[in-house]
Amino acid sequence: MGKAVYMESVPSCSVCHTLNNAGSAGQIGPNLDSIAPTADRVYSAVTQGVGIMPSFSESLTEEQRRAVAYYVSQVAGQ
Repeated sequence: MGKAVYMESVPSCSVCHTLNNAGSAGQIGPNLDSIAPTADRVYSAVTQGVGIMPSFSESLTEEQRRAVAYYVSQVAGQ
């Protein structure tokens, strides 16, 4: 589910972020493979927004936000 949220949310995380496991090479936001964030850090960013990244708390369910956070934290840097 986390990978599907990463690839299919609107806008897709892949538009802005690089993550090898997802085949994304976005250049706007941080390279997730380089920073290898924890699930808590991803969840916080997705829920509250950070920098130019908006909050997705109204467009993604709690389950979707937790799933994408877990997914990114498990595959980043691989």
